[in-house]
Amino acid sequence: MDPKNKVALVTGGGTGLGKEVSLKLAAAGASVAVNYSRSAEEATETASEIESVGAEAMTVKADVSLSSDVRRMADQIVERFGGIDILVNNAGTTVFVPFSDIDGMKEEDWDNIMAVNLRGPFLCSKAVAPIMKDRGAGKIINVTSTGGIRPSGSCIAYSVSKAAEQMLGQCLAVALAPQIQVNNVAPGLLDTRWGRKWGEKSTIDYKGRALLGRLPELDDVADAVMYLVRNDSVTSQTVVVDGGVLTY
Repeated sequence: MDPKNKVALVTGGGTGLGKEVSLKLAAAGASVAVNYSRSAEEATETASEIESVGAEAMTVKADVSLSSDVRRMADQIVERFGGIDILVNNAGTTVFVPFSDIDGMKEEDWDNIMAVNLRGPFLCSKAVAPIMKDRGAGKIINVTSTGGIRPSGSCIAYSVSKAAEQMLGQCLAVALAPQIQVNNVAPGLLDTRWGRKWGEKSTIDYKGRALLGRLPELDDVADAVMYLVRNDSVTSQTVVVDGGVLTY
């Protein structure tokens, strides 16, 4: 799919990787709906940057874990842009609890992580699927994590949610074929607000395990998303962008 003149929704699109993806889609000629739940200022700034390169943008507030919010968001985008062709499920949440601290993994945090990281992508995909089918084609890309491939990450709930999200992507690829392609991009540790919470030692340790000796760049992960948007022969796949970390 050529992103030019298409309409993209990027959840959590105002900051970090979501912002990078939003800007790349805009540079390729897409109109971009930048979703946020709390980061209104950052989402507005991202939309302004998109408009500065000549693309159309809108911000839309929605909690992706709530079906009413998601339906309203989809309706707002269709009203503004006429449809939705590309969905990037990027919004996510976590808490930082060592795997060994099982008692520290609170039930309410577990439920919230599952709601945002797993139910959110399902609800968003469910909302846009009929819109995409009416337009004849669509692309859904889930931003998962290498924590969904190997037990690692900020907490057990996060790792489990991302593993489930990857399976969700595969299931949706089956459910929505052939009109809609569904794939996953699984980044490793990134230099974002979340990534920096790990501290310098974790970054150094990660680089020591990575074959490339560095963290994956936001630009590289966003390029993987764009590859899946453009390629019309890939579905039900997970593209790992982690600098070549073989073990954890």
